Amino acid sequence: MIDAPSANPATSSSRLARMAPLLAIAAAAAAFFALGLHRYLSFDVLRDSRAALNAWVAAHPWLAPVLYVLVYVVATACSLPGALVLTLTGGFLFGTWYGGLLTVMGATIGATLLFLAARTALGDSLRAKTGGALAKLEAGFRRDAFNYLLVLRLVPIFPFFIVNLAAAFLGATLTTFVVATFFGIMPGTLVYASVGAGLGSVFDAGAEPDLKLVFSWPVLGPLLGLAGLALLPVIYKRLRPAP
Repeated sequence: MIDAPSANPATSSSRLARMAPLLAIAAAAAAFFALGLHRYLSFDVLRDSRAALNAWVAAHPWLAPVLYVLVYVVATACSLPGALVLTLTGGFLFGTWYGGLLTVMGATIGATLLFLAARTALGDSLRAKTGGALAKLEAGFRRDAFNYLLVLRLVPIFPFFIVNLAAAFLGATLTTFVVATFFGIMPGTLVYASVGAGLGSVFDAGAEPDLKLVFSWPVLGPLLGLAGLALLPVIYKRLRPAP
């Protein structure tokens, strides 16, 4: 009887190395829930701790924004719940424009880390399993990847982490992903940061923040308009007669 050949150690080692970033993200997410840290991402905790948070930020004007961005990076890279609470917290602690910019930076860096981890770990194996079907989809996506990503970021329909993974699987370049993410999430982020900036009066009144604001027509209308403008070049290229 002939024994089956053993797995190539070099191949196994290479596969493990590709999976390592994604496994690290998964381990961090599991630790987050195991330690019960998700309980701190709530409006109740923010309301009860606001005096201490404001005092700490005032005492550490340089460290506080850096720490906030790092927390947002981890939350985004690990696709943790509570991003909305964190965004409002940024506006509450740092104001609409500064807090919004810090949030955009943290979200973009975190999304990029997940994008790179997914592309490294799963991109090649997914292509091998799906064959030509994914290749055709990739080709269509890559032609106008920036415009498609910008639309997906501007209009908050699809979950943020789904867009990160889809861009990785469909072959978006790193530069395209980073630029489209940074500018695409900025309008909606500033809206929520402005809500966060007014949380003090909301808490004083014993009320809850209006989290549906971004879906109201005065806000969603302009976002849809920007998304439409982002799609115009794609539509033009599709309708332009062949030379």
